[in-house]
Amino acid sequence: MTTNLPSFPVVGENPLDTCLRYREIAPVVEVEFPGGVPAFLALTHKATREILAGDNKTFLKDPQHWPALHDGSIPEDWPLRAIIQGGHLATMDGGDHRRLRGLIGRAFTPARVQAMEPRIQQIIDDLLDDVAATGDGADLVPAFTEALPMWVICELFGVSAEDRLRLRKWTATLLAHTTSPEEAFATQNDLQAFLHALVEHKQREPGDDLTTSLVQARDEDDQLTTDELVGVLWVMLVAGHETTVHLLGNAIVALAQNPGQLDLAKAEDRWADVVEETLRYRHSVMMSNFRFTAEDVTIAGVHIPQGNAVGVVFQAIGVDAAEHGQSAYQFDITREQTGHLGFGHGPRYCIGAPLARLESQLALASLYRRFPGLSLAIDPDDIPYSPSFFTIGPLSLPVNLGIATP
Repeated sequence: MTTNLPSFPVVGENPLDTCLRYREIAPVVEVEFPGGVPAFLALTHKATREILAGDNKTFLKDPQHWPALHDGSIPEDWPLRAIIQGGHLATMDGGDHRRLRGLIGRAFTPARVQAMEPRIQQIIDDLLDDVAATGDGADLVPAFTEALPMWVICELFGVSAEDRLRLRKWTATLLAHTTSPEEAFATQNDLQAFLHALVEHKQREPGDDLTTSLVQARDEDDQLTTDELVGVLWVMLVAGHETTVHLLGNAIVALAQNPGQLDLAKAEDRWADVVEETLRYRHSVMMSNFRFTAEDVTIAGVHIPQGNAVGVVFQAIGVDAAEHGQSAYQFDITREQTGHLGFGHGPRYCIGAPLARLESQLALASLYRRFPGLSLAIDPDDIPYSPSFFTIGPLSLPVNLGIATP
C-alpha cells in the first residue's frame, strides 16, 4: 500500500519538527505512516479539543471502525497492528469502556495512590543511593527515570522484581516504529501470555495489589471476562510506566537547558509546576493511539471522511502559539496553565494522572535535593531518543552529580 502523502515519521528528522512543519499546511494533515498506511494527524490545540469532545460519538477507538485494517488495504503483518488491535481498554468504546474504567476506578482510588507516597519515596531514595554510589557519569535513564516508574507500577500490580526488566523491554519493543513485524507480534504474544499467567497466579495466591483487586472484581462481576481483565492490565502496565519514564527524562533535559527555571524550582519548591510545564512543553506522548471516524466529520475546518484513522499529536499541541501564546516554545514554570491537555480530556481522561503527578513531583524534588549541582554530562543535541512516534523521551542521560547532600 503506497500513497503520495507526506511521510510520518521522516527519516533523520525529529518527529516534533516534522509535525510543526506539517502544521503550517493545516491543523489536521493526512500523512503516510510506515508501510504506506494513510492516517490523519491532529496538530493544534483547537483540533484536539474538538476530537476529544467527540470521543464515544464521532470518534471511536475500536479498530473495527477502520475498514482499511480489515479489507486488505493494510498488510496483515503491519507492525502497528500489535498496538492498535490489542483488545485493551484503550480500544474500547461506549458502555464497555465505561464499565471497565469504572472497575479500575473502584480499585485504583485516590486514597490508594496517596497511601503509596511513603513507599514511592523509599524507592526513590534507594535508587538515588545507587546513583550516588556510581558517581559522575551515572546514566539517569536506566538508574532512575526508567527504574522508578517500572518499580512503582510493578509493585502496584504485584509483578515480581525479576519480571520488571522483561516487561520494560516488551513495552519499548511494542512502541518502537523500528520493530519488525515478526518481533512486534512475538512480543505482543509474550506479553499477553505473561499477563494471563499473572491473573492465574493472583487467583491462586491473592495479594495486596491492584491485580488481585481486579481479579476479585472479575469474580464478583460476570460481565468482566478474563480477556478484558488482561486488556486492562496491558494498558495500565504499559502506559502506566512508559509515559512517566519519559516525563521524568524530558523534565530533566528541560531543566538542564533552562538553568534559571531550575534555580526557581529549587528555591521555591515548585516541582508541581515543573511537572505541569513539562506535560505542556514536551509531552512524553508524541501521538496518541488512533481514533476512528464514525461518520464524516469536519475538525478545525478539515474534512475527514468516515472510517479514517486520526492520531492526536500531544507534543505539537503543547507548543501551539494559538493556545499558549508567543512564548509557547519556552519552558516557563511560572506560566499560568490554562488547561493543557497533557492527560487528555473528557471520558478518556487519564485515570493514572494522580499517580504520575505524585511520582514525578517526588522524583524531581528528591533528585535535585540530593544532587543540587547535578548537570548533564552530554550535549543536549547528542541525547538519543526513543525510536517511537507514540512515546518519546531520552534513552540515555549521563550526568555529573556535583556535590551530593547526605
